[in-house]
Amino acid sequence: MSKLCIIPARGGSKRIPRKNIKSFLGKPIIAYSIDAALNSKLFDEVMVSTDDEEIAEIAMKYGATVPFYRSEENSNDHATTFDVLKEVIEEYKLSYKKEFKYACCIYPTAPFVTSKRLSESLDTLIKNDFDTVFPIIKFGFPIQRALKLSESGKIEFFNKEHKNTRSQDLESTFHDAGQFYWFNVIRCLEVKTLITQNCGSVIIKETEGQDIDNEIDWKLAELKYELL
Repeated sequence: MSKLCIIPARGGSKRIPRKNIKSFLGKPIIAYSIDAALNSKLFDEVMVSTDDEEIAEIAMKYGATVPFYRSEENSNDHATTFDVLKEVIEEYKLSYKKEFKYACCIYPTAPFVTSKRLSESLDTLIKNDFDTVFPIIKFGFPIQRALKLSESGKIEFFNKEHKNTRSQDLESTFHDAGQFYWFNVIRCLEVKTLITQNCGSVIIKETEGQDIDNEIDWKLAELKYELL
């Protein structure tokens, strides 16, 4: 039942420079992901996949390992998360003769991740025999009543059949919290994706997550974190 934690943290970041090691309420934001993983005591190893020496130094300072650097091919803007995870798992097998049954990808800018959520999600993965499990957040407004704006400036409903439907009568919808993914290594490598037809989830509150794509998002995340 060997388990690996992979934190993908490349050096390049366009919208927020040095995003993965930027200070978040007093310490590098990647440190929160490392701490959550280590404190959970779920993993045989907590490693950071990076192409950047400074990120590697900070990762090791906070207790993660950096056994090898990411390839140039998977350090550009076009490399997917799955590409990075596949490279890491294959490198462990090839160079270190290590194989893992389960792995968890925790993003480096996910300060809301907790050991409790990691443990809960692993239990969900194993008990339900899912391929992947990740946290989701309920949309604050029914997406069935979403609007689109035409070139002429007029607004239209995406789903006109719901223009008069009461919000409370519509099915709840959710989105990926963008924090972490537990996955069955063999199954996901076989189908070459984390999102299969056999995915599960854990529901978290809106206050337990925040997309961080710009400076305003960053400030909102800090405010939410302090509220928690």
